[in-house]
Amino acid sequence: MKLAVPDMISNSYFPAIAAIELRFFNKEGLDVELELIFPVDKAYAALRSGAVDFVGGSAHSALAAFPQWEGVKLLCAQAQGMYWFLVMHKDLEARRGDLEVVKGRNIGAAPWVDMGLRRLLIEAGLDLDRDRVKIAPVPGATGQSVNFGLTAARALEDRKIDGFWANGMGAEVAVRRGVGTVVLDIRRGDGPKPCFNYTMASVATSDRLIESSPAEAPAAVRAIAGAHAALKKDVALATRIGRKLFPPAEAELIAELIKRDLPYYDTTISRDFVAGMNQFARDVGILSGDVPYQKIVAVTG
Repeated sequence: MKLAVPDMISNSYFPAIAAIELRFFNKEGLDVELELIFPVDKAYAALRSGAVDFVGGSAHSALAAFPQWEGVKLLCAQAQGMYWFLVMHKDLEARRGDLEVVKGRNIGAAPWVDMGLRRLLIEAGLDLDRDRVKIAPVPGATGQSVNFGLTAARALEDRKIDGFWANGMGAEVAVRRGVGTVVLDIRRGDGPKPCFNYTMASVATSDRLIESSPAEAPAAVRAIAGAHAALKKDVALATRIGRKLFPPAEAELIAELIKRDLPYYDTTISRDFVAGMNQFARDVGILSGDVPYQKIVAVTG
């Protein structure tokens, strides 16, 4: 079996990566290998075609390949809350939470990920056209195997962009290199209140797999929960995994990023979250109507 993630050198989808590397899937009787497919809409397209069996990506992005949630189910959360950071170049002297800094600026964001930034800026009272906010792909972030956060940090350092909207690893690298300032950290309370539930890092599968192999979906949820428990018990496991999969510098950073994320490690997908995600999806024009919870989230208990 294959599990696709849209970014690997990152904390965003680390619970899924850890569930594979620490053999929690194997303990549940599933032989799962990891595949990097960027951007996230292509990962979900691979799920739709049957090329992969699971996607560990942003929950709302399932709608890229499964309109109206037809044919897909979210199995569990990898962590709670929208998990991206807005980072601006240090020379702009941005302050935490001050969105005035984005006016007239060029901000890099991945496809489907950019929707979260656009919507939260609108909810914060900005008009993207009037305020000349350009949100576009990061130069160099092309190809199925790109690691977006690191590419964004590099583009910021090279002044190809004024800021980026990306994962915690990209944010940490930019800050440590002295080129970036974190303006928004959504999980930890920044931005308009509704944006926490715009999306989350989830694990999804197809209705086809659930129907043909009903035991595999709950087994996958138990594997993610096992990885959560192991990392909470010993966060140094993240370094061990990082040293196997990441470049040396990022391998030494990952345990600190995972430590910060541990309070959000909970596989639950609540009705409040789904209501918030659906409202966001309607607001950005990728969903019509109010699709019920049970059509979106698999019952695996």
